Amino acid sequence: MKKMNALTMLALTGVLAASLVGCGGQEASQQNAPSQGASGQNAQKVIGMSFPHADHGWMGAVIDYAKQQGEELGVKVEMTTADNPNKQTNDVEDLVTKKVDALVMLPMETDALTPAADKVKAANIPLVVFDREVANGNYTALVKGDNVGIGKNAAEFLGEQLKGKGNVVIISGPPSSVTTQRVQGFTEVINTKYPDIKILADQNGEFRKEKGYEVMQNFLQAHSQIDAVYTIDDEMALGALQAIREAKRTDIKYVTGAGGAKDFYKEIKDATDITLATFTYSPLMVKEAVKVAVDIVNGKQPAQKDTVLPAEKVTKENVDQYYKADAEY
Repeated sequence: MKKMNALTMLALTGVLAASLVGCGGQEASQQNAPSQGASGQNAQKVIGMSFPHADHGWMGAVIDYAKQQGEELGVKVEMTTADNPNKQTNDVEDLVTKKVDALVMLPMETDALTPAADKVKAANIPLVVFDREVANGNYTALVKGDNVGIGKNAAEFLGEQLKGKGNVVIISGPPSSVTTQRVQGFTEVINTKYPDIKILADQNGEFRKEKGYEVMQNFLQAHSQIDAVYTIDDEMALGALQAIREAKRTDIKYVTGAGGAKDFYKEIKDATDITLATFTYSPLMVKEAVKVAVDIVNGKQPAQKDTVLPAEKVTKENVDQYYKADAEY
């Protein structure tokens, strides 16, 4: 993983500051404001955007923030959303045919969308990959959160809380770099530092609350003693929490998520029956991805190819710094 240099850190100050206040309020609209004359300079520029459809709150916020940033920077946005990898591949090919000036893509699945990235490169169109990665280096820039760090930090948190012993289940996600890295980061720390913690099962919760609820119900039926639940997404954590409470299972003492959903922040803040934690992965990061794409179109290359934003731990002790009741997500 590449480290951010000082110039990149300065460029990301707005994103990080907004993340620290829970993705809400004026901070979101004020960050990454266009420089003087940007609207005129960018008026004829077209930025293609290819995202999964908004099947949960985080993705919906990403799409909204991407559109907002395009408007603020004065470019025309060609937004596409897809509910399956084939549709997203077709969307990308259409944007290439339209000869957009640059393309921002959040791949639904890493392997499935890698050929689409290859086609963008072959067309000499700058490609900024956001969040989930492609399987090779055929992109101009990458902006993402610290997925490995989320897994490692969650493992450290649960390892300490469980005092190195117990049973854990994992609610993961569909095939992508995000899922792979968050699960690998977690299992590596558990296996090397906490060998007496047993991982009972790992099942795909599809980054959705409803599916997280269903998966947790399966785990509860299959395992009579579960001490903690590691989910790689806050909405899946909310679903798991609902299933645990409905089943009146008191053996489960800890649940962790990731992403920074205000509803899970509220649970962290208010819960007295279980200890909760999450790790930041703000949808506001997409604003930096759009800004990088516009900069590239205007001849300004990013200071480095890969930009990785840190995953901060949020618990009852510091949740008030992040929770905003009026946040979009």
